[in-house]
Amino acid sequence: MAPCRLLAIGLVLLIPAAAAAQSSSGAGAGRTAWGAPDLQGVWYFHTNVPLESPPTASEAEAIMSSSPRHWRAPDVPPEETTGAYNGFWVDVAVDGAQRTSQIIDPPDGRIPEILPGVEIQVGSVWADFPGARPVRYRSGGIGTDGPEDRGVAVRCIVGFNSGPPMVAIGYNNNMQLFQTEDYVVILNEMVHDARVVPLDGRDHLPDGMRQWMGSSRGQWDGDTLVVETTNFTDKTSSFSPYIAVAIGNGANLTLVERFSRTDEGNLRYEFTVTDPATFARPFTAATDMVPSDGPIFEFACHEGNYGLANILAGARAEEREAR
Repeated sequence: MAPCRLLAIGLVLLIPAAAAAQSSSGAGAGRTAWGAPDLQGVWYFHTNVPLESPPTASEAEAIMSSSPRHWRAPDVPPEETTGAYNGFWVDVAVDGAQRTSQIIDPPDGRIPEILPGVEIQVGSVWADFPGARPVRYRSGGIGTDGPEDRGVAVRCIVGFNSGPPMVAIGYNNNMQLFQTEDYVVILNEMVHDARVVPLDGRDHLPDGMRQWMGSSRGQWDGDTLVVETTNFTDKTSSFSPYIAVAIGNGANLTLVERFSRTDEGNLRYEFTVTDPATFARPFTAATDMVPSDGPIFEFACHEGNYGLANILAGARAEEREAR
């Protein structure tokens, strides 16, 4: 049976994914008062480049005929809906990159083979899909018996695109980076968490201490900031290519992110997923974040978002009517 692979969604661009693996000296980047490369600022990371290169026609046919379920579950709104965000709120900017995928390794620009027995959770942002707890994907859910039936972003635990790693979605693709001599702080607009990354060489947390966003430790490799994150929980995915898809779980995941300034004044962001319990080999993706003039506004989630409470209240009302 052909291995399960993602069907890329997005524009097919002009040159192979491997062309993204170009080096940038970042010679135009400034430096902090203590001499480190200055990576600070608000950065926008939406991209029109799809995560994966599209499969060939023969590969697509093999995937659709052999996979027990499709990656993208039917995402059709119900007949009656109040709607959500209209086009005003959706990011449509084009970053100008001429690549077939964000993935630059493997050279074919595709997520590697998923190992036999790995759980793949697929949901929909519009409807409930069968499944079991824990729900590891970001949006959607398996039912309405309790908050644990909903995705981790719907529960305001982690954001749609905050990761780690950061993978762009339809909106709020903004990140602010702060630096001191001893720490780097990565603040994502989506939800509420800031990753405080020590640079002092300390060890990761003990293996038994697991966190929703893992345990991050940073160091400088020349002018590149390298952040290694371990100690993820098995309640989240090893990788979520879309907000309603979760591949495996994070128990054995090691994530390495690399941040460096380019000559064009952008922030090159690369991440490498290594999970020998989930994928046949590691894979790396890259994108360029561009400077943003605007500040990061609070995404209050539970504090200002009644969605989860309303979902559960609506379900209880339907149950009362059915009695």
